[in-house]
Amino acid sequence: MSAKTLTLIDGSGYLYRGYHATYDKHFATRAGEPTGALLTVHNMVRLALKAKPDYIAFVVDAPGPTFRDELYPEYKATRSAMPEDLAAQIEPMLRMVAALGIPILRVAGVEADDVIGTLARQAAEHGIEVTVSTGDKDMAQLVDAHVKLVNTMTNTTLDEQGVVEKFGVRADQIADYLALTGDTVDNVPGVEKCGPKTAAKWLAEYETLAGVIENADKIGGKIGENLRKALPHLPLSRTLTIIKTDVALDETPNDLLLRDADINKLREFYTHYEFKAALKELDATAAGNAAEEPAPAALAEAPSPAPVHEGKSSTPSRYDLVLAQPDFDAWRKRLEAADLFCIDTETSGLDPMQAEIVGVSFAVEPGHAAYVPLAHDYPGAPAQLDRAAVLDALRPLLEDPKKTKLGQHAKYDMNVLSNYGIAVQGVRYDSMLESYVWNSSGNRHDMDTLAKKYLGVDTIRYEDVTGRGAKQIPFSQVDVRVAADYAAEDADITLRLHEALWAKLETVPTLQKVFDDIEMPLVPVLARMEQTGVLIDVAKLKKQSNELGKRLLELQQRAFEVAGRHFSLDSPKQLQALLYDELKLPVSVKTPTGQPSTNEEALEALANQHELPRLILDYRTLAKLRSTYTDKLPEAVNPRDGRVHTSYHQAVAATGRLSSNDPNLQNIPIRTEEGRRIRQAFVAPEGFKVLAADYSQIELRIMAHLSGDPGLLAAFHGNQDVHRATAAEVFGVPPEQVDANQRRAAKAINFGLMYGMSAWGLARQLGIERGEANEYVKRYFERYPGVREFMERTREQAHRDGYVETLFGRRLYLIEIHSRNAGLRAGAERAAINAPMQGTAADIIKRAMISVDAWLQSLAGDARMIMQVHDELVFEVRENAVKKVSDGVRERMMHAAELEVPLVVDIGVGDNWDEAH
Repeated sequence: MSAKTLTLIDGSGYLYRGYHATYDKHFATRAGEPTGALLTVHNMVRLALKAKPDYIAFVVDAPGPTFRDELYPEYKATRSAMPEDLAAQIEPMLRMVAALGIPILRVAGVEADDVIGTLARQAAEHGIEVTVSTGDKDMAQLVDAHVKLVNTMTNTTLDEQGVVEKFGVRADQIADYLALTGDTVDNVPGVEKCGPKTAAKWLAEYETLAGVIENADKIGGKIGENLRKALPHLPLSRTLTIIKTDVALDETPNDLLLRDADINKLREFYTHYEFKAALKELDATAAGNAAEEPAPAALAEAPSPAPVHEGKSSTPSRYDLVLAQPDFDAWRKRLEAADLFCIDTETSGLDPMQAEIVGVSFAVEPGHAAYVPLAHDYPGAPAQLDRAAVLDALRPLLEDPKKTKLGQHAKYDMNVLSNYGIAVQGVRYDSMLESYVWNSSGNRHDMDTLAKKYLGVDTIRYEDVTGRGAKQIPFSQVDVRVAADYAAEDADITLRLHEALWAKLETVPTLQKVFDDIEMPLVPVLARMEQTGVLIDVAKLKKQSNELGKRLLELQQRAFEVAGRHFSLDSPKQLQALLYDELKLPVSVKTPTGQPSTNEEALEALANQHELPRLILDYRTLAKLRSTYTDKLPEAVNPRDGRVHTSYHQAVAATGRLSSNDPNLQNIPIRTEEGRRIRQAFVAPEGFKVLAADYSQIELRIMAHLSGDPGLLAAFHGNQDVHRATAAEVFGVPPEQVDANQRRAAKAINFGLMYGMSAWGLARQLGIERGEANEYVKRYFERYPGVREFMERTREQAHRDGYVETLFGRRLYLIEIHSRNAGLRAGAERAAINAPMQGTAADIIKRAMISVDAWLQSLAGDARMIMQVHDELVFEVRENAVKKVSDGVRERMMHAAELEVPLVVDIGVGDNWDEAH
């Protein structure tokens, strides 16, 4: 069994090095925000993650002085102040690393090097192999048999022998070596004129700094005089240069587990900072299997016999390259005879609605798979079977609902094949969804991650065959033999994953039922929605984009007038100086580095004290609407049919909610005038109407059902305004006397408690004193004791089992529920209370979609489902069928679950999505 591995990333070191390495290249967003250091750190972190360590941490310097400053006030005194454009990248860097799921460590009073040194020693003592990702020469003193340095900026590795070759001394002599040479960057005094060769020579002869000091009188010449002059400060210099390995830490190496990346936060970050390549890769990963594009055509050579592959799995693999008709016919017969087969497509791009098929692969038994290249077009490519003929030959198999099929993110392949007129049926299993249902938050659900976790196999990645970055080539340019190894492995691994994961699901009948009754039946429903797309009024969006541009200029000019000078509304650093240094506004929110924040929460807290924060908030809102929707939606229109085709993802949100991207249609605002105008551009084609069906207060109804609280049940059974009813209970007044502020407070309590809001949070939201908020919460629980009991039961279950469940048996595992960190533990408890409601709501609307879609198939084109947005379904309905469809949709949505309270569905109809509300 191989040893566990720990990677410690020198975050502060890479930030500085990244800044200076890219300084003259002026990397920045279109809004002028600097990104050079961010890009470097991002690349370094991603490279560290590729090694797939068992444990990982991103270590940065904490603000404030360290023990070295107390020992030597001149320590680092020669360093100039941090450049403004570098400081502006610290907070985004920490957000980015946190979103990637990597633990961040900052310990006051010591440097990042000391934290890294301590963890490296602790890990090595427990047999864990340590990689320190850094470019700092000082770290060489940590190297030993279990610790190595990797500088990903220069692609170099330092082990024990490497240290000797680089410095001329052993790793255990590095601190002595640095004390002798001194460090001008950190202002550590050494021996004048003592360079690396002289220090190495002395240490070779006298072994240690102490030995050099003892023999100082034996060293002649000017350098000997300099050494003797330096004797008083050399012990201090060594203390300054030696890395501490005994820092008191809350975390041990075993605590440093990589968490699941927050896909939504990463997507928002990549979009904001214009990390286009990372965003593209993220969306491909979120899609699971995606379309593996791109590889080096230079590998082109004559077809060779299919090799036998031996991985870490015990199953040897035979992968066939199918170029001749008899070989294809033989494989088609295997597929016809198989009880189950896996199919996978290789394509020209990531957009399933525009991608072209480059080849197809199959597997019918573990270890035996094939690849049929169909459109590899590099110079010298061998003759391949005709694509149309191959797809026509496969059509009866693919469209036969009785032929059981398997995929990894099969919806992508279904959509691609639909471009060729093939309506795939019979997809019974999907390894991505099997992993997601088994444990939605345990790991990512892409094939490479799953293969490593469940099979112990390191798969061929598409970058391995296509290259990366500017040198990446389309998959059609990849040598067919190389492509066969890669593509056939995809099919083979998918089949093996299915066998491993299905065996797990069968041990938990409730989870198997979630897979069988909800997730898999939803796949063809989502595929149809994606293939249909939604009609967009491009002219209307372009007009709105121009109007938003004018409004942004007006807000900018007004902000300049209020501030009394020009400044960049997009620069957090300039805003920070203006709001807190010049205007002296109070600091209520701080960044992770302890600086006054200019995020939305901070600006909202200041908005009632000064006009400028509200102007900035309005500016940001409109700028985001313009960049995300009015500018981008027209670009997303498919030229083939003039419609926008989003992609829905089942295996992203841990609670079971769907998400969408390219474009994201889930977050278009509805409460603002500008957001509603964007919805006006989602229009019905001629002869049709847009119909929107929305569950009313579904999560509150689920709370009433799960808690069984008599008061909540009575409110819903009586068809009361539940917020007004809650206000009447909490404030002790008749419902008809509840005023707007009381109802607003009750609404905040009703929804806030579901999301684990504290009295402090409620006070902030309502702008009241904490004591008053405490009283509201106290009265709420007195009137609705069943809710409190439900919350306590759920917390207890979470601590006991490590997970909570939805009404239909979906599980949400709570990784931090037993954390020693009180904040993480409290967050897990809040998630435990919310997850059964949010997850049950997700299950209900999925069940509704399956039921409604099955009914719509019988209506001969009178209606089609085009969007799902949280608790809402959106349809295009023929004008003369609106009444019939409204009644049918409402009936099926209301009966998607049997609760103790009725499910209420609000339906609206109009010429566009906004009118349908």
